[in-house]
Formats: sequence, structure tokens, C-alpha cells
Amino acid sequence: MGEKPPEPLRELLTYLDGVGYSELYLKPPREAGELEALAAEAAKCRACKLCEKRHSVVFGTGNPRAGLMLIGEAPGAEEDRQGLPFVGPAGELLNKILEAIDLKRAEVYIANTVKCRPPGNRDPEPDEVEACRAFLEQQIDLIRPRVIVALGRVAAQLLLGTDESLGRLRGRWHEVRGIPARATYHPAALLRNQSWKRPTWEDMQVVRDRLRG
Repeated sequence: MGEKPPEPLRELLTYLDGVGYSELYLKPPREAGELEALAAEAAKCRACKLCEKRHSVVFGTGNPRAGLMLIGEAPGAEEDRQGLPFVGPAGELLNKILEAIDLKRAEVYIANTVKCRPPGNRDPEPDEVEACRAFLEQQIDLIRPRVIVALGRVAAQLLLGTDESLGRLRGRWHEVRGIPARATYHPAALLRNQSWKRPTWEDMQVVRDRLRG
């Protein structure tokens, strides 16, 4: 049996039941409905060649009122199969990174710069990025997170409009559509190179402190 609600809430529920409100429904936030409509539009998109071999359009997932938005470059094979961003080993590591800064995956919003998998997991090409740009920009505008984290070189360069290396982009604040942004390593890169875990932890501590401030 679940825990009982606090006394004031219990009294309110008893009162509402007594006047005929036996069932209550929580209205989802406006942002959730607009994101759902945008996802439906993306699911029909055929604006670039990535649509030809995709299994899924990996739109994004998470809290539509998240304080933290994480943006990677593109779906991989497992994401394409499941239709969700950051699943498999890289997704499991991302969950652990979030837990380390006292966040659960359901509390943040996760997306990619492009919504369909590039063949062979190559970098997205300019026309593919441009085809998806409006979807990502609308996601950011609807969620309006307090902080954006770009995961990996490709996402950081595309979001920030630069060809600077990830090493140069790390360690300082940037701005994406008026929102403070930070760049760090992609979880998949951490699986290949353990030495990048410590700098990633340092990056995420700064993000945590910004969210708490």
C-alpha cells in the first residue's frame, strides 16, 4: 500500500469527494501538448535523405518544463530501433551522470540536433542539420530550460555555430537562444576513453551549481 497523503491534502480530498468530485485529473502543461504536436509533425518529415532509411524519428523525451536540457548530435542504431534518445550503454552512463548531480532522467529533457540516424553513425551533414534546425529550436523555445548541455563535439559546434574544438569550448559558458549553455563529452566517448570522465564530472558539477543558484 502506498503512503498516505499529508493531512491537509487528505482533508481537501475528503471535502472534494463529499461535494461530488470523486475523481481528479491533472492537466498536462501547455508545453507538453505543443511538444507532442511538434513530434507528430517531425514524424512525417521527409525534408532530407535521412528519412529514407530510418526506422524511427527520435524526437526527444523528458520533462517539458525541465531546468536542464541535454542535446546530443544524432540517434544511433539502438535509438533508431527504440525511437528514444540515449539508450543502450551510452544512455545508461548518461543516467549515472545525472544521478551524480542529483537528477533523474525523467526530470530533464533529452534531444538531438537531428532526429534521424545518419548511416553508419557518421556526422550529420549540413543539409540534414538545416532540415532539423526548426524542430530543435522550437523544442528549446517551448521548454525554456535554465541550462543547456551540448553532449559531444558535433552537438556543441552545431549549437554554437563554431568549428572550435570541444577542448576549447569546454570550461566556459556559452549562450544558445538566450539560454546559458555548457559543452562536455558525449557519454559514448567516455565509454571509449575513461580519462574523459573526470573532466565531464567537473563540467556537470558546474551545471549542477548553476541549476541550484
